[in-house]
Amino acid sequence: MLPEALRRYRQRVRTVELPAAARRRRAAGFLLVAGLLLTGTVAGEDDHFPFGPFRMYSTADDPDGRVLSTYLQAVGADGVVVARVGEQHIGLRRAEYEGQLSQVVDSPDVLGELAGVFSERHPQAPPWVEVSVVQTAYELVDGEPTDERTTVLATWRADG
Repeated sequence: MLPEALRRYRQRVRTVELPAAARRRRAAGFLLVAGLLLTGTVAGEDDHFPFGPFRMYSTADDPDGRVLSTYLQAVGADGVVVARVGEQHIGLRRAEYEGQLSQVVDSPDVLGELAGVFSERHPQAPPWVEVSVVQTAYELVDGEPTDERTTVLATWRADG
């Protein structure tokens, strides 16, 4: 026996059968999405997300390999160094500029544009006179860092 509340609910709910054309459209949509997911899983890349695998979280670094950490560093007109420029400074997350790293290294003037963005977003703060892309390589042994090397990949300096 069903509880009274469930019986009353079933009496109020009206079941409607979908027409055949609507069922076919739903089935076709399901097959399309399932096909895209399957194809993306087998042959896709991160850029195809959500229809490709999101490998960022499905892989691990070699415990006896090297890990790279890339960040932006800025120097204000007052000499204060911003060791790690973040989204709060320029509105970009690290992954967004890491994805453009080769272009930034090839054309460091782009970093000057970031200094301009900082000045627009923080007009009371001293402007940045230098912005650098810095990369630290950590050598791992048994998953523990054993050596660290920092390299400046590109630098922009304000004229004057």
